[in-house]
Amino acid sequence: MNSRFKSLLEILFVSTKLGLTSFGGPVAHLGYFHEVYIRRRKWMDEKSYADLVALSQFLPGPASSQVGIGIGVMRAGILGGIVAFIGFTLPSVIALILFAILLQGLDTGEAGWIHGLKIVAVAVVAHAILGMAKNLTPDLKRKTIALFALVGTLLWQSILTQVVVICISALLGYLLYKQHTKSDEESIQFPITRKVGIVCLTVFFGLLILLPILKEITASHWVAMFDSFYRSGSLVFGGGHVVLPLLERELVPTGWISEEAFLAGYGVTQAVPGPLFTFAAYLGAIMYGWQGGLVATIAIFLPAFLLILGMLPFWDTLRRNPKIKGAFMGINAAVVGILISAFYHPIWTSSILTSIDFTLAAILFSMLMFWKLPPWIIVVCGAIGGTLLTFIESNIF
Repeated sequence: MNSRFKSLLEILFVSTKLGLTSFGGPVAHLGYFHEVYIRRRKWMDEKSYADLVALSQFLPGPASSQVGIGIGVMRAGILGGIVAFIGFTLPSVIALILFAILLQGLDTGEAGWIHGLKIVAVAVVAHAILGMAKNLTPDLKRKTIALFALVGTLLWQSILTQVVVICISALLGYLLYKQHTKSDEESIQFPITRKVGIVCLTVFFGLLILLPILKEITASHWVAMFDSFYRSGSLVFGGGHVVLPLLERELVPTGWISEEAFLAGYGVTQAVPGPLFTFAAYLGAIMYGWQGGLVATIAIFLPAFLLILGMLPFWDTLRRNPKIKGAFMGINAAVVGILISAFYHPIWTSSILTSIDFTLAAILFSMLMFWKLPPWIIVVCGAIGGTLLTFIESNIF
């Protein structure tokens, strides 16, 4: 017991340090994890880590968080996974809840720095699109699937449309790539039984079905909020940037949060370390204070937690099946189209209003793409640039 307690404390210490210093998004997080968990501490071998990363890419949800949970599970069981998740996630959750509370006390309607943060979102998502398109749509077939997803989600903007697009893309991927073979993987064993995995998957699908029913029966705003964030976390293939349109279409039209506050929070989320899904903490805090921030965080991360624990025992079998691989190749291509759709609306249409806005967006994008500056610098420059633009426009033009 003493040894197990020490292992949990060690996981908490290391994961919290990563949660305080891991800037740069999910791909960068995986690099940090490899350096700290694998190379320095040797908690897993290289092959097992590669398998865990592959599984996280295979599932909906925040890839880096799922990898961190998996490493914790391999190190100290399910409790180790929970501790690793808390350490990596809590710093950014606290920072974003505090920002939301501060924002509520300010008049942000005409604030220049808010507009600057909205332009930051343009630069960051454009950068994400280019990186993901290069990796997920390397051939004409997948580019075509991405175009289909773009057209579908842009012309019919609803949660149901995204689900239908993802399902059709999975079918297309299955049909087009079912002969895609690459099965030289060795067997790997994860410390979770199939019985535990089945329980976790049952809870995942049970909540996905029951929460909308409970929302209608109870008319509770807490249940409604939990349902919105849980469903968003369940349907996201491609990481934090893709959760943006899901959350925007859940929260803004219903009046739970203004579009200005939504995009301002999205910009600030780029400046904090840790997973992008902690954007939910900011949104929940804007809606219902710090309690709302915690509930929203739990709701959006719970699907990822249930899925990674549920799939670990079955991954060794699934990853060898070329047909399943083909389906997810189609889904990953659709993610690119969904992201481009979100880039146009609401991000571009509500942020780039003048040629000066576009100029600032181009500068921020170049700083991120070509000069390779850290995201937090982009956010600071965006906020300052937005303030300067407002001053210039009000005093010169």
